Formats: sequence, structure tokens, C-alpha cells
Amino acid sequence: MAIRRLDSVGYQIGLLSRLYERRFQDALEGLGVAPGQFAPLVMLFEQDGLTQAALCKRINVEQPTMANTLDRMERDGLVRRQPDPEDRRRATVHLTPRALEMRTAIMDRARKVAGLAVHGFTIAEQEQLFNMLGRIAENLKDK
Repeated sequence: MAIRRLDSVGYQIGLLSRLYERRFQDALEGLGVAPGQFAPLVMLFEQDGLTQAALCKRINVEQPTMANTLDRMERDGLVRRQPDPEDRRRATVHLTPRALEMRTAIMDRARKVAGLAVHGFTIAEQEQLFNMLGRIAENLKDK
């Protein structure tokens, strides 16, 4: 028996992910920031000077993915790496003045897309949605 796309959690999440990513990419246009760079930027806005390993853990991505993202962010002038004074084998990642100057614009645009996504939802519906999405994420995490 075939699965109806509209009844498939995986299909719906994939569709929403693609649509959200497209809207977010459009919103970030002109800033020189890609949607995949947003999560590391937010983590660094919260706490500058994290290690690559700390970013991986907080964002839940693999080391090679984060290394590639940070390489692009460094190339684009958003971050710089510095040797960790406590352990020279690792580096800490720091925001550049350019990234710090764009913080408000980046966050405002992110909020606009997030608002668009839940347009027409009551506060109670939004809370319920976030609760359910969080539960789905917990169900799918490695235990």
C-alpha cells in the first residue's frame, strides 16, 4: 500500500524544510549570508569564541560539515579562527566586525521568515506546534 504524501510526517517535514530554506535564502539576499551559516552565527552571537567541536554539539552537525561551513564563512569574512590559548591543537571561532555589524539585519530577517511561517496561528497553536516539533526532535535524536 502506497503512503499518501500528505499523511507522511517525513514528506511534510522535508517539504517544509525546503520551503522555509528558500524563503530564508530570499530574506538573506544581499547580506552575503547563506541559510546554512545562520545556526553557527546565532551560536556565536550568543557566545563568541566557541570551538568547532562546541558548535557541532550545539547545532547537532558532524565535524566535516561544520569545517566546510566555517571555511566558507571565513572566506566570506564572517568569522576568523584563532589558536585556542588553552590547547594549541584546536582553534576558537570568532565573529568578524562585518558579521557583528550585520547581526541586527540577520536576526530581523530570520524573525520575519519565522513570523511568516506561523502567520495566522494563535499563540496557543504556536506553543503547541513548537512543543510537538521539539518532541519529534527528541524522538529522532541518538540516544
